[in-house]
Amino acid sequence: MTQYAEQHMIALVSSLEVVLMSMGNTKYNLVVAKLNALYDCSIRDCYEHPEYLKPILKEVYTKDYDHIINEVKAHLDELVNEEDLANFFKIMES
Repeated sequence: MTQYAEQHMIALVSSLEVVLMSMGNTKYNLVVAKLNALYDCSIRDCYEHPEYLKPILKEVYTKDYDHIINEVKAHLDELVNEEDLANFFKIMES
């Protein structure tokens, strides 16, 4: 992983965690548990595998899913235009 990709991953994971935790620790912990149980991974791994995170977020947060994606993008600001993060959000928004 390049230095930029590493920085982008850290920014994405931090933003995801801040947004999800702000919506309640119970649901955040449920997301973490489901990622671990279904895919043997953590939120950090979702940078490379957004297809793991998407269905879990949709299941746990239902009506708040789009809001979560928009909040994470707002936290990342102009970084969302970087190719790797743009690809992440393309999958999350498809």
